Amino acid sequence: MTGSVRKTEAQLLIERIWSHHIEPALHDYIRIPNVSEAFDAEWREHGHMQRAVDLVRDWCAARPIAGLRIDVHEIDGRTPLIVIEIPAANGGSNDDPVLLYGHLDKQPEMVGWRDGLGPWTPVEEDGRLYGRGGADDGYSAFASLAAIEVAQTTGMAHNRCIVLIEASEESGSPDLPAHLVALRERIGTPSLVLCLDSGCLDYERLWVTTSLRGMAACTLTVQVLTEGVHSGEASGIVPSSFRIIRELLDRVEDSTTGRVLLPEMHVEIPADRTTQAAATAAEFPAPISTHFPFVPGARPMVDDPAGQLIAHTWLPSLSITGVAGIPDVSVAGNVLRPSTSLQLSFRLPPTCNHEAAGAALRTALRASPPSGAVVTTSIDTAPGWNAPPFAAWLDEALEHASVEHFGQPSRAFGEGGTIPFMGMLGKMFPDAQFVITGVLGPGSNAHGPNEFLDLACARKITGCLARILSAHAGRA
Repeated sequence: MTGSVRKTEAQLLIERIWSHHIEPALHDYIRIPNVSEAFDAEWREHGHMQRAVDLVRDWCAARPIAGLRIDVHEIDGRTPLIVIEIPAANGGSNDDPVLLYGHLDKQPEMVGWRDGLGPWTPVEEDGRLYGRGGADDGYSAFASLAAIEVAQTTGMAHNRCIVLIEASEESGSPDLPAHLVALRERIGTPSLVLCLDSGCLDYERLWVTTSLRGMAACTLTVQVLTEGVHSGEASGIVPSSFRIIRELLDRVEDSTTGRVLLPEMHVEIPADRTTQAAATAAEFPAPISTHFPFVPGARPMVDDPAGQLIAHTWLPSLSITGVAGIPDVSVAGNVLRPSTSLQLSFRLPPTCNHEAAGAALRTALRASPPSGAVVTTSIDTAPGWNAPPFAAWLDEALEHASVEHFGQPSRAFGEGGTIPFMGMLGKMFPDAQFVITGVLGPGSNAHGPNEFLDLACARKITGCLARILSAHAGRA
């Protein structure tokens, strides 16, 4: 008979904090419809973002953490930033800080939630907490503070910690640079950055993100008329705005293969990342495509498991995420519409020059408009990020922390999403070590319907953070 494994003091404390303090707070947080500023131009007037900021600030301020100082940093015209400073404890250093990052703004509701679930309705079921923003990224502030509290309470050393919780990440972090400039001296020069806004390939170990894609978001509009006209009268004479927009898309994407055609959006893939993808695919034979809810008969764009990981991280891709000017089929009349607008979302390789990619996209879409149509574009870009090699102490700390809390060694992989803050920090602190991790694993469906937070995974990541903080403070 195999005996049960006795839980450590840290694990027992983490369970108490999560069960009695974090989970109730997350329920309250999920109920707040604080969508990011890109999706709510009147976010100030609506007050939802302020409610979320107040909830997180008050919860953090109440934690029994020695020396904790918390402020809400305000800049006119910008979303707020929660700034938490915690001095070193148990022999750590105040001169060698750690920066911890998360965000509290959310993606919009999205349709398709199953019966009994909804974006603003917290539901716990089978160890999962459903609702918008719990996993992306509401838990981050609570888990970061809990990790520091656990380290202090159980005698683990940690250096001075700066925790930043922003409110514009889901809009591409447009407000964050101004805050970073204003807080530069207060932040100092961190040698370790911890971020809880990423994903995992399973919930059985600590996954560390080694790269993030950049992004180019474009609103493309084609207009051919000043108003809609009878399609029977005009078709064959007036060009369709939809056909013209299809022609423009053919300039930037191969519609048969999905390959992005702009050279400025491609990079040479580093050999170590190709090797990492092959090793990960070999160890986890179920390809990453199995994480997605394909309809029966649908197939992924790439069949090879290693190839899927590379396509997920180091190849540019285009998604059409929004459309305007086209009525719902239930109310569509026989009208040749005056214009069509599409929202284009390009994911860029981690080391791609995002500004050059955006400029190339603008040129390709606006040059020589077909049929003399009026073509307008609005383009925003964000940088990707490629992690520096792990220092020996961090490699060892990641392994030990994962084994202690998950029972399995840690693993690394490239993530397909974008966290603009990481690109900014990579430039600001080129000598820092980065641990980017998170709970967005199979089925968690951030940004989509039925988003959930795997509670057991979140608790274990909290324990891993405490161990990593301690290893950082004790490194030679």
